[in-house]
Amino acid sequence: MAEGVRDFSDLKTTLIKAKVPEAPQAVAEGRPKLDRQGRAYATGKRKNAVARVWLKPGPGRIIINGKEETTYFARPVLRMILRQPLVAAARDGQFDVICTVVGGGLSGQAGAVRHGISKALIAYEPNLRPVLKQGGFLTRDPRVVERKKYGRPKARRSFQFSKR
Repeated sequence: MAEGVRDFSDLKTTLIKAKVPEAPQAVAEGRPKLDRQGRAYATGKRKNAVARVWLKPGPGRIIINGKEETTYFARPVLRMILRQPLVAAARDGQFDVICTVVGGGLSGQAGAVRHGISKALIAYEPNLRPVLKQGGFLTRDPRVVERKKYGRPKARRSFQFSKR
């Protein structure tokens, strides 16, 4: 190949004739990632809470740690947070959600389940990604509690100063 090349224009024509094979592409965008039971799996996180979420077609039941959503998250605001990605994707009442959540408080756990549902929806239907991305449901909230520093009573608070 290099024998007939004298300048860059010759090199370009030689490369075009050689037909260099392209790199193999990743798995097709439109194909869902499901397990043997036909469920989509995703992990959601917020603060110190981690949620493992399984999504499958069904009447729309949400079960968290073996309990119904109304008993686990008693406050309506937390239940609304859970359903946001399903409502935004117009899939409310079409999927059963089964999840286990550990760590954090109830607010962090609700955010973690919401993040997990969003990622599982994309695993089930990849064409929903633009809708969920625009709603901000795929972004992992990075805010966590700041650690306590030595020489201070809390993370940032300092002891009261007295001149005398």
